[in-house]
Amino acid sequence: MPANPAESPALLLIDVQQGFDEPGWGIRNNPEAERRIADLLAAWRAEGLPVLHVQHMSTGPTSPLRPGLPGNAFKPEALPAAGEPVFRKTVNSAFIGTDLEAHLRKAGIRRLAVAGLTTDHCVSTTVRMAANLGFEVVVVDDATATFDRTGPDGTRHSAEEMHRTALASLHGEFAEVRSTDDLLSALRAAAG
Repeated sequence: MPANPAESPALLLIDVQQGFDEPGWGIRNNPEAERRIADLLAAWRAEGLPVLHVQHMSTGPTSPLRPGLPGNAFKPEALPAAGEPVFRKTVNSAFIGTDLEAHLRKAGIRRLAVAGLTTDHCVSTTVRMAANLGFEVVVVDDATATFDRTGPDGTRHSAEEMHRTALASLHGEFAEVRSTDDLLSALRAAAG
């Protein structure tokens, strides 16, 4: 985190939606992710730093994230406040089919702190694209989470394994991976 608060990253919250509470997703890791997201959100708002929200508008006929269903709504811990932009997407990347990139460039935002759901899908895809577009990215490891997955060979991979592998793939190549506490300490130090 830079010493100049004006250089602090914008907080980008991805798909923190009620539909991810549905049991059909499988077993999830990091049950504290929403609490950590709320901590980040409170700190960013207290410092008057930019907060951006991404909402998945699924086109899948059975997805709980479809518009018009209760699962499409944001979780209480991450409700957008007045004036905080919401970028609605239909694919994994928050940059595809939205004006997120244009908004960031117009606002002069070069750095992003990313949290949300899910680590290995929409968070990872958005972070990879952000880095490829030239943004500096921090992924907040304990403010992200995912679900267990079955590989093409039938092997079951735990949610924690998927989470850690996704973060390992991002760190040092597309982003810096940090904890909420580390990031909030840096934010406080930058604010003086």
